[in-house]
Amino acid sequence: MNEVRIPVSVSEADPSPGILVWLRLFWLFLRINLLTSSGPASVGLLYKDAVGRIMTETQFVEAVGFSNVLPGSEALKLAMFIGYAAGGLGGTVAALLGSILPPTVSMLLVTLAVQGFEGEAWMDGFVRGMLPAVAMLISYAAWKLFRGSGKIRRRQLLIGGLGLAALLVGVPTPLVLVGAGLIGVAFRNVG
Repeated sequence: MNEVRIPVSVSEADPSPGILVWLRLFWLFLRINLLTSSGPASVGLLYKDAVGRIMTETQFVEAVGFSNVLPGSEALKLAMFIGYAAGGLGGTVAALLGSILPPTVSMLLVTLAVQGFEGEAWMDGFVRGMLPAVAMLISYAAWKLFRGSGKIRRRQLLIGGLGLAALLVGVPTPLVLVGAGLIGVAFRNVG
């Protein structure tokens, strides 16, 4: 497949992004949402397709962080952030449409199928079989973000450890992320 580079920002393209940018954004998010089955699992694929083509790694980490702090679906908030960065308001709409079309159609089809097979023993086994694969997809995306530039630093370990401890004792995710950001500011000069 040919790689298509989407402009990093509206100003990098022409001042009014055209329909070609919007179609590329629609295709990017449609493809990602067809290939992944959950919001968190799509982050790894989106990282691969967006970093270096649409945005920097720092911008991507910021987008993921903010999308986890704000209420609502992380995948849709990421689509809005990236869509707006690359194509303005039209890019936002295109990215959102690409993001919501596959899960909407899929959910309608799955709902019809599940209602038809409700109570079957094989259905329970199927769902239990998917759990480890989804957990690994999320772990892989987290590892890629954690490693970042390749060298794990003490600050990353400190913030990661404190974040894990906070989650284990039941601190809400948005508070953990805000706290991690504040710790990152406080310890910005620690290796």
